[in-house]
Amino acid sequence: MQVAVDVPKCVASGQCVLIAPEVFDQRDEDGMVVLLEENPPPEHHAGVRESALVCPAAAIRVTEQ
Repeated sequence: MQVAVDVPKCVASGQCVLIAPEVFDQRDEDGMVVLLEENPPPEHHAGVRESALVCPAAAIRVTEQ
């Protein structure tokens, strides 16, 4: 799995951080998404997929390898 985020699309809702804090974080100054792990281990895949689905701005892209 490969994960990418489109920071300009992010609306800083924080749902991704709540669901997968090992993979996503937010910048302190504006709450925008920070990708911590571009290739997360398998145990985090379900959370990453859910984060992409619930992202209100569709700013998370997941590519299955």
